[in-house]
Amino acid sequence: MQKALVIDAGKCTGCEQCEVACSMRHEGVSNPAHSRIRVFNFHDEGRFVPYTCTQCAEAWCQRVCPVEAISTVASGAKVVDALRCVGCKVCTIACPFGTVNYNPATGKVIKCDLCGGDPACVQACPTGAITFTDASATGYAKMEAAARAVNAA
Repeated sequence: MQKALVIDAGKCTGCEQCEVACSMRHEGVSNPAHSRIRVFNFHDEGRFVPYTCTQCAEAWCQRVCPVEAISTVASGAKVVDALRCVGCKVCTIACPFGTVNYNPATGKVIKCDLCGGDPACVQACPTGAITFTDASATGYAKMEAAARAVNAA
């Protein structure tokens, strides 16, 4: 069974522990700027929405990479091979969700790789706003339904 991150924005308090855990796991520093997950802050509404790569079945980032540096691993995650990545940033433009980012320190792109099946963000989230569950519980249709529910509120 493939698993995916599921985010319940209603449970997010904006503590950014997911960002810190991600940057520690991948970069060895406590710096949210190096995180592969971000927490968007709706300042005027007092709401927070974590977002990261959705590991799209038809991943545009993967399709447009001119050096085929993004591959799909057994878990379903789309993973960037830093040795192949040339830092052209085409994938950052192609991602409709803005979750592929450029790391100027390395000259390569970074994106969520599900931490090899043990996501640090899930472990760090104190409210359970981020879970790692059956991939059939995620996807564009779920994201759209959640967005419509938020807009209706």
